[in-house]
Amino acid sequence: MKKFVRFAKFFTVLFLLSFANAQEASVKTYDVVIKNARIVDGTGNPWFKSDIGIKDGRIARIGFIADIEAKQTVDAKNQIVAPGFIDVHAHTENIFNRPEAENFIRMGVTSLVTGNCGGSVTDVGKFLGRYGTTPLTINLATLIAHGSVRAKVMGAENRAPTAEELQKMEAIVEQGMKDGAVGLSTGLIYVPGTYAKTDEVVALARVAEKHRGIYASHIRSEGDKVFEAVSEAINIGEQTGIPVEISHFKISSKKHWGKTEETLGLVRAAREKGLSVTVDQYAYTASSTSLDTMLPSWALENGREAGKKRLTDEATRKKVTDEITKTLKDSKFKDFSYAYVAGYAANKSFNGLNIKEIAKREKGKDNLAAQIEQILEMYAGGGAQMVFRKMSEEDVQNIMRAPFTMIASDSGVREFGEGAPHPRGYGNNVRVLGRYVRELKIITLEDAIRKMTSLPAQTFRLKDRGLIREGFAADLVIFDEKTVADKATFENPHQYPVGISSVFVNGKAVISDGQLTNVRSGTALRINEN
Repeated sequence: MKKFVRFAKFFTVLFLLSFANAQEASVKTYDVVIKNARIVDGTGNPWFKSDIGIKDGRIARIGFIADIEAKQTVDAKNQIVAPGFIDVHAHTENIFNRPEAENFIRMGVTSLVTGNCGGSVTDVGKFLGRYGTTPLTINLATLIAHGSVRAKVMGAENRAPTAEELQKMEAIVEQGMKDGAVGLSTGLIYVPGTYAKTDEVVALARVAEKHRGIYASHIRSEGDKVFEAVSEAINIGEQTGIPVEISHFKISSKKHWGKTEETLGLVRAAREKGLSVTVDQYAYTASSTSLDTMLPSWALENGREAGKKRLTDEATRKKVTDEITKTLKDSKFKDFSYAYVAGYAANKSFNGLNIKEIAKREKGKDNLAAQIEQILEMYAGGGAQMVFRKMSEEDVQNIMRAPFTMIASDSGVREFGEGAPHPRGYGNNVRVLGRYVRELKIITLEDAIRKMTSLPAQTFRLKDRGLIREGFAADLVIFDEKTVADKATFENPHQYPVGISSVFVNGKAVISDGQLTNVRSGTALRINEN
């Protein structure tokens, strides 16, 4: 009998211990709970106070959550908690070589769309599949780019495609969309995209539309012919039914400064007709692109070596010089002091200087002829990445107010301290929050966050992203709206912003207490999974 009692007591203790352990496991409902949060949920609605429970990378609960239910608790300290920012205009084809993507993460960006401006990988499946061997801190989607597709089929030839060549391009776009590309991009100022007529783009846009993709375009002109270029993009959408997204919407001709109400009016008129047209912008009065765009496109046919040879002919060189001069005068700029070198591999001492300054240093004179000669020599020397200070602050603010404008950086993954890049790659999102929301009050905090979250997710059909909503991916950013600010400048671009304390990607903290963690919890975003 005593032996039976001892066994009974032993099994009772085991049962109670097992029950306690099970009960303890059951009450730890959430992997992470964020407390004391002021939530701006991405809809544009005012902030509200609540807790957020995260489970298995998803937002499992919005509401009061007891401390006992959390495996880990993060105190938001009455700061703003917003959906992770979605940057729909990036150039990050090299991101798997820099998987931390620190310049984006520190801006609160948790998802990127790359493949813009007509340049992308052409094997989308292979590219996104690299997550399997090289995880990233950040989520990544890609467009399939017309320029890259055209180059693969036709090289850099300045002509229309044959029927067979067009079929080959359509097949590449078709496969890219099947592999998960979110749409088609064009760069209609760049070789070889600039050589394409509208009907060629329409044919490829139809393929993307069949897979529910979007058409994102660096339009044919952002300067003297900007109105025609905006109209062309809208026309492509009207012919095919594809949603149109106009990249880095701007006016970069001084002659047309102040006319953004007219370019925005074209978008509004299209939307009133029932066409899906949106735009994105960065919060600066300078763009950044290749020095090659300063030359007429016909001079660039068949690549740099052919272009260099072409420029050895005296008559051709004069024709190029005359066209550069005319384009400058048409835009109402008197010289190239607006054109700063961001990166010139052939002579890194040029980085940070403008063309006028370089001409003075290298040639002993800075007249227009010397400046153009300097441009042509730099083209022959391998080309350069440039920063063009050609935009009006009034226009930037006007575009930002439009309800269909998204915030996007047009940046790549930065190597800290390398070159003199545009500061947008370090500060774009926080510049909006600090300068345009808090200081200038151009838009509200809630609308700024909508432009960085739910509007991009809706436009690019990124399912379960862009809102703080139960069941959505737990991509979140915590920041102090009173101190958040960009530090990067044109003179000193390599500076991270301040005011962002935590960033979560798929429920994992990639920034914690302002410090980069070693977590890489990003995932590939494919259209056929959305």
